[in-house]
Amino acid sequence: MFAAPTSSCTRPCRTHAHTNSFKAFSPCHTLQLSKPRLSRRDKFCCSSAAKQTCQTIPSQQSAPSKDRITCTGYVAGPPEAPPSYTSIDALPWNKAIMALFRRKMVVALAEDTEAQGYDAIIDLTRKLNSKYKHPKQTQEATKKILKSLFPGWLPGAFSAMFSRPVPQLACQLNAWVTALTCQWLMGPCKINDLELADGTVRSKQGVLVERCRYLEEAGCASICINSCKVPTQEFFQENMGLMLTMTPNYEDYSCQFSFGQAPLSEHQDDVFAIPCFQQCPSKKRHSSQQQCHGIKVEGPGLS
Repeated sequence: MFAAPTSSCTRPCRTHAHTNSFKAFSPCHTLQLSKPRLSRRDKFCCSSAAKQTCQTIPSQQSAPSKDRITCTGYVAGPPEAPPSYTSIDALPWNKAIMALFRRKMVVALAEDTEAQGYDAIIDLTRKLNSKYKHPKQTQEATKKILKSLFPGWLPGAFSAMFSRPVPQLACQLNAWVTALTCQWLMGPCKINDLELADGTVRSKQGVLVERCRYLEEAGCASICINSCKVPTQEFFQENMGLMLTMTPNYEDYSCQFSFGQAPLSEHQDDVFAIPCFQQCPSKKRHSSQQQCHGIKVEGPGLS
């Protein structure tokens, strides 16, 4: 049962902040509270009608002191200024991997950018996301870029030699390689254990990205979903023979990699219902609490 309304709001409409799992959004009074389950989009917003007034209903969990959503967009990320990545960018192997990644993106796009360093990666990513009309096309293009980073024989060989016969070791190896080689892209990472719902602990099969540089610099939920989360999960499953779940936290920009864990479907994973970020640079950004325009979930299950 939801608690009785204790506060009201007028335009611009505001709702209480979410938890890390995006499951504690307060329903608007215009929704039927007797329903056992809210639609995924209703978890994120009240009515968007121009003159609609609504009441903010506190969730069963204690809400943060600062509202996270306004009718001008979702306030993503921590309030602190981003850290310096100068020391990470100065490492020779990070420079080499960044340069390789840029070359592969240029080939995929058939165009380059005048930007240099990490700014070039972000600029090319935005070009990639704006090139295609449908998110699935962006996801497939990104997956091809990921595949092109490796020798053609390597993913299949890894699947045959590690993923199928020794899946736990395969998960640990991928966690170690991810933490070692991807800090230039995502910022500081650390290997961690995974605790499953049944209490089982999988040792050193996870990677925690402390504050994702890629997400913060891009400033866009659809880039996170279409150029990182979905294609990376699919790449590991289809090419490396390994399940992977990536769980971004849009409040603090952290992200948990869980190797060996099957991802939720798009209809079950609440990150696919995230509203547009208030800081999103896209000219198509919604000026309300609607689902991000660049994230689309098709088929049954979307309410």
